[in-house]
Amino acid sequence: MKNILLLGAGRSASSLIRYLHANAAQEQWSVTVADASLDLAQAKTQGLTGVTAVAFDINDTETSEKLIAAADLVISMLPAFIHPKAAVLCLKHQKHLITASYVSAEMKGFEAEAKAKNLVFLNECGLDPGIDHMSAMQVIDEIHAKGGKMLSFKSYCGGLVAPESDNNPWGYKFSWNPRNVILAGQGTVKYLIDNQYKYLPYHRLFAETECVEIEGFGKFDAYANRDSLSYRQVYGLDNIPTILRGTLRKAGYCEAWNIFVQLGITDDSYLIENIAEMTYADFIMSFLPKKNPQTPLTMHLASVFQCISSAEIIRKIKWTGILDETPIGLTQPATPAQVLQHLLEQKWKLEAGDKDMIVMQHQFEYEQNGQTKQIHSSLVTIGQDETYTAMADTVGLPLGIAAKLILQDKIKARGVLVPVSQEFYKPILAELASMGIVFQEKEIH
Repeated sequence: MKNILLLGAGRSASSLIRYLHANAAQEQWSVTVADASLDLAQAKTQGLTGVTAVAFDINDTETSEKLIAAADLVISMLPAFIHPKAAVLCLKHQKHLITASYVSAEMKGFEAEAKAKNLVFLNECGLDPGIDHMSAMQVIDEIHAKGGKMLSFKSYCGGLVAPESDNNPWGYKFSWNPRNVILAGQGTVKYLIDNQYKYLPYHRLFAETECVEIEGFGKFDAYANRDSLSYRQVYGLDNIPTILRGTLRKAGYCEAWNIFVQLGITDDSYLIENIAEMTYADFIMSFLPKKNPQTPLTMHLASVFQCISSAEIIRKIKWTGILDETPIGLTQPATPAQVLQHLLEQKWKLEAGDKDMIVMQHQFEYEQNGQTKQIHSSLVTIGQDETYTAMADTVGLPLGIAAKLILQDKIKARGVLVPVSQEFYKPILAELASMGIVFQEKEIH
């Protein structure tokens, strides 16, 4: 009997828990789901034989050590900054570890010890990062195998709302951590276009977007994401002239979101002291120049940001309720970003019966036999409902499949890894395809 310990039972864990349970009998697994909220862990595991729910606090060393020591493999869906604490205990007790998060500098520091102890510390094995790496490497390896030379690689991904549940002007609802959505893009984005290094600061990010079209689903805004430069080495594309990774939103989203960025209400670095006394209109006015009492706030905002002619931008912002004389309802000081999150969690909530949608597209350009060729590889997958979402599927299922491969001893690599080699991407993508998560490739002429 092999023991799997899942740390974290949040939004993206539902499909993973279902997958682990579905495979437990055949693979002879016992599964423990641990979360800071025992109620949440119990709700996610209710009725699943062989799956145990427990309360968990990574800072409770005695309990953490006991749980990890009893496991053969640990899947951490905790916030990314907590993974290293789990990693230290996994090293101490010689347990494999899998996460869906980007490899941090601290996690990289465990490489030598993980290898020495014959352990897999697999990271970036969710959706983005995760499925994006695997599906991209599959095509890149095929291009290289037939003698092609990569000229350009662009990759875009978005967690959105499905068309049948798209009933707000933003075309967006939360299917993953709302805080990460509010803070998305902060820092300086890095990428490469025609051998020229590009650095895009946060205050310009949502104003400098591209249009990406997905056949059958229309046009999307694409904004650059994080540090694309670091993936040249990961993908074996050290000399590629163009590489860009980006995030997708419905067309028109970024132009309106940019107003929030320019206002300063996505800032998470300081507290607004008198928030308990404020309405949302008061909150917005605290970021704007003084206005004529006779001028409606809508018109004042439009004037300040010179978007009077864009009725659609104002419609999106007004729809959120952030210009209304409604009490915010927070009793403790909060950052501007926390206030915005508090509001949007009410407005962008997946309601009963709602479905979300994952959209991903890779754009490859390469040279072969003196000819320039292009391939677009696209994925669209729609969730089952507000619990078993497309986001939960695409984040959780690759983790579950990887866990199975490791426990079956089919993964020979050791150390701190990302799933860019064939031993990862071939079986994981094949099993995902059997569940309907499949890419469509198209040559562009």
